[in-house]
Amino acid sequence: MRVLFLGDVIGRPGRTAVKLLVPSLVHDHGIDLTIANGENAAGGIGIAPEVAKELLSSGVDVITTGNHVWHKKEIYSFIDQEERLLRPANYPPGNPGKEFLVREVKGHAVAVVNLCGRVFMPHLDCPFRCMDGLLKDLKSITNLIIVDFHGEATSEKYAIAWYLDGRVSAVVGTHTHVPTADERILPGGTAYITDAGMVGSTDSVIGVKKEEIIERFLTQRPISFSVAKGHRRLDAVVIDIDEKDGRATSIQRINLDVD
Repeated sequence: MRVLFLGDVIGRPGRTAVKLLVPSLVHDHGIDLTIANGENAAGGIGIAPEVAKELLSSGVDVITTGNHVWHKKEIYSFIDQEERLLRPANYPPGNPGKEFLVREVKGHAVAVVNLCGRVFMPHLDCPFRCMDGLLKDLKSITNLIIVDFHGEATSEKYAIAWYLDGRVSAVVGTHTHVPTADERILPGGTAYITDAGMVGSTDSVIGVKKEEIIERFLTQRPISFSVAKGHRRLDAVVIDIDEKDGRATSIQRINLDVD
């Protein structure tokens, strides 16, 4: 089984890049399942129903999110209705949305889980213990489990990858919008990368207009951010997973210029 995992999709430039490139990537690489982090897909922060629908119609099968998932209030009811949209599982009980989803791919059940880190992030429930609880249910369903770990700190991402090694098929880091070069298969068969990167404008500071970010650093005043335009790039990873035992056999970075 071959999975395409897209880094954080940033605003309209990111959504356009998905629309332009994902169908050909799916065809050329023989992709069976496409996952994208969409928490910044609507105006650079949050996700709205029409934006989620746009991504899903562009070839994305599953949308994960992160700490900005609740930024658009209209998502509260929609996330309960749309089976292909996930919130982080370690938000406190009572929030709308699903803790995980299961898709049938090539006749096999594949589970996707979204978690948020806690270092330099909102203080949510422990992602390590949360995943322990989810695995009690998931392991009775499938060995094919893919985790989007949305976190700031490299150390926390590496730690949970080692913690879950051999228990999940892949741990893909998101949130920092900068692709890392540490993709690997851990000894237990779990594919890992600290951050898949982003899909958006590279003439920016992590997808935001660079002038606004620079002004904020220079003045230390609150500045409204807006999505950068210009040269675009798609960052992703392709992961091969053995359908029999759920172990990953390869992980490859993809960094494609759109323009």
